[in-house]
Amino acid sequence: MNKIEKKTMIMERFHYSTDTIIDKPFNWKQMWRLFQYLKPYSKSLLPKAFIAVLLSGIVRLVTPILIGKYTLDFAIKNKDIPLLITLVITIASLYFVSYIANRFRIKWMNMLGQNVIYDIRKHLFTHVQSLSHRFFDQRSAGSILVRIMNDINSLQELFTSGVINLLMDFLILIGVVILLFSLSPELTLAIMVILPCMFFISTSLRKRIRRSWQMVRLKQSKLNSHLNESIQGIRVTQAFTQEKENTAFFDGINTENFQSWRDATKKNAMFSPLVEMTNAIGTAILIWYGVTLIMNGSLSIGTFVSFAFYLGMFWEPISRLGQVYNQLLMGMASSERIFEFIDEKPNVTEATKPVAMKNIQGRIDFENVEFGYDSTRKALKNISLSIHSGQTVALVGHTGSGKTTIANLISRFYDPTDGRVMIDGVDSKQISLSDLRSQISVVLQDTFIFSGTIMDNIRFGSPDATDEKVIEAAVAVGADDFIRHLSNGYETEVEERGNVLSVGERQLISFARALLANPSIIILDEATASIDTETEVKIQVALKKLLKGRTAIMIAHRLSTIREADNIVVLDHGEIIEQGNHTHLMTLKGAYYQLVTMNQSGF
Repeated sequence: MNKIEKKTMIMERFHYSTDTIIDKPFNWKQMWRLFQYLKPYSKSLLPKAFIAVLLSGIVRLVTPILIGKYTLDFAIKNKDIPLLITLVITIASLYFVSYIANRFRIKWMNMLGQNVIYDIRKHLFTHVQSLSHRFFDQRSAGSILVRIMNDINSLQELFTSGVINLLMDFLILIGVVILLFSLSPELTLAIMVILPCMFFISTSLRKRIRRSWQMVRLKQSKLNSHLNESIQGIRVTQAFTQEKENTAFFDGINTENFQSWRDATKKNAMFSPLVEMTNAIGTAILIWYGVTLIMNGSLSIGTFVSFAFYLGMFWEPISRLGQVYNQLLMGMASSERIFEFIDEKPNVTEATKPVAMKNIQGRIDFENVEFGYDSTRKALKNISLSIHSGQTVALVGHTGSGKTTIANLISRFYDPTDGRVMIDGVDSKQISLSDLRSQISVVLQDTFIFSGTIMDNIRFGSPDATDEKVIEAAVAVGADDFIRHLSNGYETEVEERGNVLSVGERQLISFARALLANPSIIILDEATASIDTETEVKIQVALKKLLKGRTAIMIAHRLSTIREADNIVVLDHGEIIEQGNHTHLMTLKGAYYQLVTMNQSGF
């Protein structure tokens, strides 16, 4: 098997597929929507930058006619020394004004661009955080990261220079055309003959350039997505010795990303030479026809020099307008992806007039609830269940029976497709989301530890808690002992996911975090599955304090953690098949009894 065949096989193994581009015309409406982020600065940085651009543009338009027509045709021709000195001083003063104006223009435009990028990124990140779990089920973390970082970064040049440069170049272009016609209409018309040809060629390039930048964004997204997955799954990769295969797959994606950039920049680079070629033809016409007009007395030398200056200024903004248009194409490719996320609506939404519930008692009722993660399979079927305030209910059953789905509906990470979930007699859809979730704590099997100190991680669910309260919660769940043996105790820095901690230690921190949040309802989703026997003894003691006076929903495979539950609900394929306390269910000798006897050590 040769190298190419092996790489193809690896890509097929990873379900590699080629990206496709949807060909759409340039969307000015979408670009206008992007420019709405400039609105907050319409009375501060934007007008300042505009004034600086206006001053700089006026200087550039006035200077050539002073140098050519007035200096050559009047001061030098008539040997008028005082006028010559006045013109020199005036021109020098104008250049100084232009220098100051450009300096402040660059400063204000950089400030404007950075503020706009900050606002867009903040808006997108805030919106993504508000989206429902279903959104994250359908997308990788890497693809989301690309939208928030790379796609927004690609807009930076557009906002720091592109917008104002576009305005300045339009002003200069209009001013130059007016001055060219005022100096010599016939010479101007002779040069303008080549513009239709240039316009036709440049228009044919735009579609190809736009498609190229769209492809760049797609390839970057795939590259970043794979990078994120590779880093997150490095242990699995190494455990199965798949480093070479993973590297080969990465090489394929990286190569395509490189090729897409090369293709886009190659097409981008075609525009400037086109303008330069047109400029060369225009200059040739200027020299040939201009000299003819000078020889027959229709044009003065000073006017010819001014005209030559203005002709150079004419091609310069055209070239820059092409560059700005390329920035707009890049901006459109990125903004399509940014607005795709911003336009995403959460599946779980706040009620129009949400019911405020600051003190939830913890009664939970499922009334004929049905739910499916997709249209092909139901995760829950006609579930009716009552959980009294302060009661501990255990959910048991085989994988895929619907245990976690019930917990997700209580926290309102999803809404039922049919039926109702009632909290203290109120439909959960009508309760304020912040009130509901702030009074529910979820402890998962795979505890997420954030970068920061141990103290910060425990305090995550209750940011205003004092250090004393944090330590008190850690002591209550038995985490204080191992924390104090760390290098800096509670101030020990842990990296993302807390890899320096054992699984049991991370779980103890999650219990302390839940206890400190002081919820009315607590959900333990396989929370003790990864804890050793010694730690489990500590957890049993901690659980009694953690669950006291609270409604608790426990999803567990260990008998020792659920046998004291007030009610044990046995699920199978999304349906409740048995429920009752441990003694009652064992007497029935049904599904629960079989689960227990299959694994006497717990399940």
